[in-house]
Amino acid sequence: MLKGLQTATRNLLAVALIAMMCGIVVQVLFSALDINPIMTFDAALPVLGKAVTLNSLLDLQWHLLVIVGLVPAGLVWAMNKHVRVDFLYQTRCARAQARIDLLGNLIFAVPFFALGLPAAWDFARRAWSSGEGSRNGGLNDLWLIKAILPFGLGLLAIAVLIETLRLIRASR
Repeated sequence: MLKGLQTATRNLLAVALIAMMCGIVVQVLFSALDINPIMTFDAALPVLGKAVTLNSLLDLQWHLLVIVGLVPAGLVWAMNKHVRVDFLYQTRCARAQARIDLLGNLIFAVPFFALGLPAAWDFARRAWSSGEGSRNGGLNDLWLIKAILPFGLGLLAIAVLIETLRLIRASR
């Protein structure tokens, strides 16, 4: 089941990456043709508002970049594909490697999440409660993208917690 979830997540992120690239191409094309707004609507639509503008496409690119960059961080950590300083322990035994990784998690990850998760949650909560939208004719409902921050950090925190528990057992 976990393998299927990983595959589905990777496929969804691949689609988001392609959508981001398409948004860039469309924005560059319409900007070069000096067409703005690109599309207008009679009634405001969720996220888009009353028009798709060059700023909407720019906002969309940033939002998709956040999703593609942050959401898979927990998955990358859980798959043990994250960047580490291997030269510190490449010649050491598995127990010493686990201790080094555990120390790194405790020194760097725990304080990061202790400060980052509450701040991310507050950031998203304020955007939701104020109904935040772009002031420059971009996307509305910016709380949607800001909610990705605590979600992505939460996934990463869960992956780090699971890894830390495994490291505690492995370092004994």
